[in-house]
Amino acid sequence: MAATKLQRKHLPRIAPMLAQTTKSLPSDERGWAFEFKWDGVRALAYLESDGLRVLSRSGRVVTSAYPELQGLHAAMHGSEAILDGEIVALDERGLPSFGVLQARMNVTRAEKARRLALEHPVAFVVFDLLYLDGDSLLEAPYWKRRGLLQSLELSGTNWHAPPFFEKDGAELLRTSREQGLEGVVCKRLDSPYLPGRRSGDWLKIKHERVQEVVIGGWRPGAGRRSRGIGSLLVGFYEGRNLVYAGRVGAGFNEEALDDLLGRLTSLERPESPFAEGVLRAEARDAHWVEPRLVGEVRFGEWTAGGRLRQPVWRGLRSDKRPREVKREI
Repeated sequence: MAATKLQRKHLPRIAPMLAQTTKSLPSDERGWAFEFKWDGVRALAYLESDGLRVLSRSGRVVTSAYPELQGLHAAMHGSEAILDGEIVALDERGLPSFGVLQARMNVTRAEKARRLALEHPVAFVVFDLLYLDGDSLLEAPYWKRRGLLQSLELSGTNWHAPPFFEKDGAELLRTSREQGLEGVVCKRLDSPYLPGRRSGDWLKIKHERVQEVVIGGWRPGAGRRSRGIGSLLVGFYEGRNLVYAGRVGAGFNEEALDDLLGRLTSLERPESPFAEGVLRAEARDAHWVEPRLVGEVRFGEWTAGGRLRQPVWRGLRSDKRPREVKREI
């Protein structure tokens, strides 16, 4: 389908297309492309005549938090474009680390952002091109968008467009595990870009089970943590209901606990926000909060009762809205 000209003063905001979670690769790899999955936060970069804007998945402007990405505007040599990708930070092994990235998220002060950019620099991993020099590419097939993206030759210290592969998905999945990466994303070669949709045209396979959660309360700890957070009470949404999914008490450091306590204290409410499912023993000393904060946990499996088994806290997700948090398979 022919690309459509956009008559706009500013580039239109586009909600990112989302992938469905699956446990296995497509049974027939023909017509599919495969990419590494990056352990970061989703972002869209808007490159316009007056500079660069970076928006999170939820549409929040986060440009000031990542000053090292400003050079991307010059790298585009005056072209107007919308780039879709993932912001990642590397650990001491050179692997993408969501934990390291936590220090860079939610930073609003320019001086602090510049300092952190030197201590924990990020990279923008670009995997899609949605608009280029007056043409919307949303209706163009993935293979065409990806080809145009590769032709831009984006390669810098803080941004790059990694290759994609049209075969050997199983080998890529195996390689991602061996290299300590998060997994693989599979995309239909003929798929258009569907803003804001979670489509079966894109599939994601993760080596670890990860679940986004909404914080609905917390319980005090024991010993030296008796005046602070011992565990979080978390859930996910089914329709309008916040469904309880269990407690998370592992994976925190002192800095994270202090930060969470400060955030949650201002959100306290008298009654549970969960529709049902919280045991009386768990609710006895609970501090309930408005369900506004989203986090992410790593876990073993879902129990028969719908609880997270052995969840470990990974960090807050400021790029996600609570109502978007659903149970993954």
